[in-house]
Amino acid sequence: MQIFSPNMLKTFEECPKKYEFRYIQKLSVPLETKVFEKGKKIHALAHYYLRGDDITKMISELTEEENTVWHSLMSNEYFQKQYVNSEYNLNCRVGNYWIGGRLDAFMKSENNYYILDYKTGSIPKNPETDFQTIIYLLCAKEILEKGWGSNFGLNFVYIDLKNNKNILIEYSNDKEVIFRDKIISTCNKIEATHDFCKSNEACKYCEYSKFCY
Repeated sequence: MQIFSPNMLKTFEECPKKYEFRYIQKLSVPLETKVFEKGKKIHALAHYYLRGDDITKMISELTEEENTVWHSLMSNEYFQKQYVNSEYNLNCRVGNYWIGGRLDAFMKSENNYYILDYKTGSIPKNPETDFQTIIYLLCAKEILEKGWGSNFGLNFVYIDLKNNKNILIEYSNDKEVIFRDKIISTCNKIEATHDFCKSNEACKYCEYSKFCY
């Protein structure tokens, strides 16, 4: 069963050719890993902390910069809410397609639920219509309806650790219609695409540029 992730749909929207290389031909290109190390450490630390593990040793190995980021997350109002789950895989069906991903943390306050996504790098340019926002909200909404009925509030929160701010997106029925339409439209395009070539200005920065043409 094909499950479309946020990264898959983002990649296709950015460049169908990159989508073909990465997800159809399954070609991988080595990338500089140092860029991602800080984010990986913070995400792992948050997961172990939230589920109640002893993280003393992990904290002692953080750099000064990583320690600052960790304390910023620890003091965040949404990170302090009641823990539900973390590093949680979820999926659901939209039209004829399955979508899914792994959320950083799922928190609650009374009957309001919050999907948290910690960012040590940049926040999406259009967070309310970003595929990550859309997919996580749709999947979480379906899970909550199965377990808790329909009387709940649902929100997606980007925690911008770089700039120490939050971006909150509230779920609504009106937004759900827009979200579903965007998912189905993009998946339809993927299925209908045969010529994945799309040359644009961003090609020169793409990791596949050396063998794209």
